[in-house]
Amino acid sequence: MAKKVWKPGTFIYPIPAVLVTSGNMKESNILTVAWTGIINTNPATVYISVRPERYSYNLIKQNKEFAINLTNEGLAYATDWCGVRSGSKYDKFKEMKLTKEKAQFIKAPLIKESPVSIECRVIEERNFGTHTMFTAEVLSIDADEKYIDDKGAFDISKCDLIAYANGGYYKLGKKIGKFGYSVEKKKNKNCKYRKK
Repeated sequence: MAKKVWKPGTFIYPIPAVLVTSGNMKESNILTVAWTGIINTNPATVYISVRPERYSYNLIKQNKEFAINLTNEGLAYATDWCGVRSGSKYDKFKEMKLTKEKAQFIKAPLIKESPVSIECRVIEERNFGTHTMFTAEVLSIDADEKYIDDKGAFDISKCDLIAYANGGYYKLGKKIGKFGYSVEKKKNKNCKYRKK
């Protein structure tokens, strides 16, 4: 069957659905962001893209910092709610019964219920039309201890992370491979990662 051609648009899925916190421990907001990702490894650099009309936009622009809080199945409802309600009308921490946690390097609070919070300092802003992209240096990764195994490794498989795709939220499924598995020497012809 042939592919159907549509007009250009944003159709790279799945993508993260994260909760971005900004402000400070007293006055803060939570914004749901799907336009986010990694830009560079060293120094660790990420971005978020935010519409200027969003309440968090000015908090981020003024303070030059924010936190990206990863979301999981337990945070799915809050992730959606924080994306459709305005921080100008609601205290989203209070409404969603989320806990503010003090960050190490930024004034913006972290979300305690998030499995991983990423503290970020803005290093560049660039307007692309509907959104402004905030490029940020990663200052710290704050990981919930319950996902760290006895060897000190973070077990991402236990987080029940969610993703966003074409208007829906999806729980990430089972691991089907690992980085480099396509080229590693096979020990066993029945290896579960082997191409069939």
